[in-house]
Amino acid sequence: MYTKETYRGKYKIKNPQKYRGDITNIIYRSSWELKLMNWCDNTKAVREWGSEIAVIPYISPVDNKVHRYFVDFYIKIEDKQGNIKKYLIEVKPKKFTEEPKKPQRITKKFIEEVYTYGINQAKWKAAEDFCHKRGYKFLVLTEKELNV
Repeated sequence: MYTKETYRGKYKIKNPQKYRGDITNIIYRSSWELKLMNWCDNTKAVREWGSEIAVIPYISPVDNKVHRYFVDFYIKIEDKQGNIKKYLIEVKPKKFTEEPKKPQRITKKFIEEVYTYGINQAKWKAAEDFCHKRGYKFLVLTEKELNV
C-alpha cells in the first residue's frame, strides 16, 4: 500500500550544471513532479531548470491579501532551430483545474474545493501576467499531459 509520503522526497540530480538552485535540496511532492524532474534532468534540449525558484505575488480571493506563489518549475528549452523558450510550469491533478460542480447539498468538502479552485485561478492569472511581461509561457500540466 502506498501513502502520500511514498511520493515525496529529495531528487538526486544527474546533471547539476543544468539546475538553478540548491542541488542538495531538490524536493518533489508527487510522483508527477518526480517524473518531470527526471525529464528535465535527462532531456538534452532542456538547458536549465529549477524547482520552486519563481515566486510570484498574487491576491487571494479568499482573504483579499497578497500571498506568494511558488511555481513548481522553471524550464529553459532550446528548440531544434536554436530558439530559446522559457516556461513556468505548475503540476496539478486535472480535477484542480476544473471548476467544482455544485452538489445538491453544500458540504465542507465542496466549500474547500471552491476555495482551492479560486486560489489556483488567482495564482495562475498572476503567473500568466508575470510570464507575458517576460516572454515566458505559463503551463499547467495534469496527468493527461504527463501521460500518467
